[in-house]
Amino acid sequence: MKKYSSKRSVQILAHIFQEFGIQDIVVSPGSRNAPIAIHFGELENFNCYSIIDERSAGFVALGMAKYTKKPTLLTCTSGSATANYYPAVTEAFYQNIPLLLLTADRPVGFVDIFDGQTIRQKNIFSQHSYGDFELLEDNQPNADEENYKIIKRAVELCINKQGPVHINIPLEEPLYELVSEVPSLPSVILSEQENSYEISHKLVEQWESSKRIMILVGTREASEELDTELSKLADNHSVVVLCEVNSNLNNDNFFHHIDRYIFGFGEKEYRNFAPDLLITIGQNVVSKKVKQFLREAHPKHHWHIDSYWQPDTYYSLTEKITTTAEKFFRAFLPKISTPESEYYHLWEQLKIEKDEKHQSYIQKIGFSDFNLIRLLSSEIPKNYHIHFSNSSVIRYAQLFDFKGYIVHCNRGTSGIEGSTSTAMGYAVKSENPTLLVTGDISFFYDVNGLWNSYLSSTTRIIVMNNSEGNIFKIIPGPRNANENILNEYIATRHKKTAKYLAEHFGFGYIKADEESDLKQVLTTFFRESDRPKILEVQTSSVDNAQILRDYFKEMS
Repeated sequence: MKKYSSKRSVQILAHIFQEFGIQDIVVSPGSRNAPIAIHFGELENFNCYSIIDERSAGFVALGMAKYTKKPTLLTCTSGSATANYYPAVTEAFYQNIPLLLLTADRPVGFVDIFDGQTIRQKNIFSQHSYGDFELLEDNQPNADEENYKIIKRAVELCINKQGPVHINIPLEEPLYELVSEVPSLPSVILSEQENSYEISHKLVEQWESSKRIMILVGTREASEELDTELSKLADNHSVVVLCEVNSNLNNDNFFHHIDRYIFGFGEKEYRNFAPDLLITIGQNVVSKKVKQFLREAHPKHHWHIDSYWQPDTYYSLTEKITTTAEKFFRAFLPKISTPESEYYHLWEQLKIEKDEKHQSYIQKIGFSDFNLIRLLSSEIPKNYHIHFSNSSVIRYAQLFDFKGYIVHCNRGTSGIEGSTSTAMGYAVKSENPTLLVTGDISFFYDVNGLWNSYLSSTTRIIVMNNSEGNIFKIIPGPRNANENILNEYIATRHKKTAKYLAEHFGFGYIKADEESDLKQVLTTFFRESDRPKILEVQTSSVDNAQILRDYFKEMS
């Protein structure tokens, strides 16, 4: 016979989540949140996942929500466990990924009296959440009615804002009191959402009067509709569409390798290639160079299209268009003309010249981080969804062709923490196999992401191990530091290997440390196996930073 928690607040939580169709909950162990774990674990409508490390659990849930596009629930015990969610909360906030954080707590009167595992949990995420709520304890007047309203509002916020929302849940002892039946609760009436967008005459006039139109697409989910709409503009050579590997766009007439094209721009190029109408879509852009370029460009008009964020990244924002890019262009394109543009051909000529230099350079380069990413762009099976970690890996990926893949990277805050856990959470839910391509520091930093018993045997990880944080040898500033200080405290040179971690967590392991090994290994690495695999590519014998610097010297 099933046994449920006797806590009314927990029963109401589960009921409302079921009404909204929320199914996934990541549980970290503890006693204070035991009523939640027990109750949700007995309900057939919920998929419960045990992830022990709360910092990793936050990113695992984030990865799940990235795939499902639905809120993922997180629950932990009280005290510092709650604080360990914060890195994932910030990432979810800036990526607009729906997380519902259910933090169990001591009763309200226990705060700041030195009771065990008790901190100031209420509003702890308020700087980076879309809502912060605290439930009433069961013994308070009208607790059921008030908690019902609080939880419904929290879920609606999480769905409508597509971001993190926190519900703090004070729970009195006894925590393990169970019942065999749960009283019925009223159904939830769901709110209707507005789906249309009206185009203003002013925007049409600005478009028609602009001769040099650029659309810059940052980090965003794959969208076949947006790809199709923007292709209508690029295919007739009327508009320059700049995008990155994590923009998830595929048309050959888009400009996919921004850094390849604009590296070495000076004042003359800034003037020649600047748009008079800039339209930005999506969120964080990886390329620092394009930010510098567009901040110098001072376009006459700058529209940003996004449902949630309207940042003035380029200090020129004139129109905040609060809707999805798909809705906007669906309504906008029938109202405008799209003549062929000399501006497009200016960029096209630049692209031809730089692509030739790129092809010439890659023929010269042997085994290295640079060459690893080049090989992966052609060797990864097309059914894989790719997660790139931050720092140097995502920057290398910008230089090569990953069109046709679904690509992810945690560019909300651009930190290295959580890349592994996010990819592993995504892999748990994805119907497609998942590949994580990660640097060594990012991989070792988030190693608890492998502490996960729900992974498919098709999950793959490639660790680009150059035995340091090589990004600090690539970007110009750190190279001014004393070499010993740079190596120990900034690049953090090390001799760690993934071999024993793979064994510890039950992954297959393969190592490659020269080009002939790598080519051979990649032919078998993606074949079916009975467990997930890690490929460690050891490149510390190569001056990877110098190879990349020489590449950009060639591009300029």
